[in-house]
Amino acid sequence: MQLQFERVTKSFGDLRVIDTFDTTIRDGEIVALVGPSGCGKSTLLHMVAGLQSATEGEVRADGKRVERPAPERTLVFQEHALYPWMTLRQNVALALEFQGRPAVEARRQATQWLARVKLDGFEEYYPHQVSGGMRQRCALARAFIARPKVLLLDEPFGALDALTRMTLQSVLKELIEEERPTVVLVTHDVDEALYLADRVLVFSHRPARVLEAFNLGHIPKTHDLSAFADIRREVLSLLGIDTQAEATERQTEKGDVQ
Repeated sequence: MQLQFERVTKSFGDLRVIDTFDTTIRDGEIVALVGPSGCGKSTLLHMVAGLQSATEGEVRADGKRVERPAPERTLVFQEHALYPWMTLRQNVALALEFQGRPAVEARRQATQWLARVKLDGFEEYYPHQVSGGMRQRCALARAFIARPKVLLLDEPFGALDALTRMTLQSVLKELIEEERPTVVLVTHDVDEALYLADRVLVFSHRPARVLEAFNLGHIPKTHDLSAFADIRREVLSLLGIDTQAEATERQTEKGDVQ
């Protein structure tokens, strides 16, 4: 599904959050939005999800103006938002049950999706009985089970430790490659953006405008992002981060570990 932002602005009262924003996200493209906190990245996701409307301009999905939520556009939050009184299987199945699918069929498919995110054997566990990373795996299964055409990710791994985050990034990358939705990812993790996205948009402080767009091409990606080192430095520089200081800090941390 193609997404179009046509001269989109957003204000909350006198506070202008998003300046005029124009872009097209192609069907099946993965676009990461990177920028300072509070610059309107999540607000853009909420517009695509149909949870907020633009002050001016329009957001379109396959040429149709987005006016309300729809199951073809799924939003995944940083917090897993699982129902604590339901098992992992019930939480995942709920996405299909909301669409009117029979409970038996929904739970059968939920079992399959839990297996795809490596949660087989945990179907009858409740959210409080599993780790944060496992809860987020369950949230991904719930997002993908309805096979959305657009997947909206709002800092989905921001609350996780570094190792768990990298593992789940790989899980997400594999699912995206298999299912091929159009993806819009909001993240503060530049490495995550470079690892997952086809294109990275770097935003300014509010009112947000695009400072630079980076097309990453089709270079095969691993967590060794050395092929994108120059782009990484440019992105960090645009965000006001001293890359030399960052490198020194990382080296210091490495020395502390040793």
